[in-house]
Amino acid sequence: MSSVRPAVAKVVARLALAAVLTAPLAACFQPMYADRGDGSPTLRDKISAVEVPPLKLPNGSRNARIGVEIRNALMFKMYGAATGAPPLYSLALNINTQRSSLIVDPNTALPTIENYGIDASYRLTEIATGKVVLTGNTFSRVEYDVPGQTQRFARTRAGRDAEDRASQEIAENINTRLASFFYAGM
Repeated sequence: MSSVRPAVAKVVARLALAAVLTAPLAACFQPMYADRGDGSPTLRDKISAVEVPPLKLPNGSRNARIGVEIRNALMFKMYGAATGAPPLYSLALNINTQRSSLIVDPNTALPTIENYGIDASYRLTEIATGKVVLTGNTFSRVEYDVPGQTQRFARTRAGRDAEDRASQEIAENINTRLASFFYAGM
């Protein structure tokens, strides 16, 4: 019986030590999107004050559709269903796209799997001063199957779906970087 008590005492001592060491860190955790008790603007308020102007791309081009898709996805992630607050910042976006064949059928020399990519650069500018406060680059690469050479509409639809997925990923990356920028307090 005496050998059990030292083992239990060691476990209790270790748990007490762990509690003492982690207790000061308990107050450090703060959810990003929670309301603050001090009345300062929330992260959602700061992000909703970002204006996203339309991308400057040639009308009717494939990149113009992708630019609209990225802008709409980004605005929905930032504002939700509501409209944005009066803008304090402007977010300028530039995109480049590329498509490449990953796997080629050796018999027909036609692609069976393609890769679609978007490279985006962004610049957050404070409207009142014109000062650039954040710049960055992000990218997205998605692949898609080319479902047979006789199914040209399926191939077109698969390519468009890849464009949409890549656009959503770009919007998510930019929204996350804006959130971390505003949460850090500039």
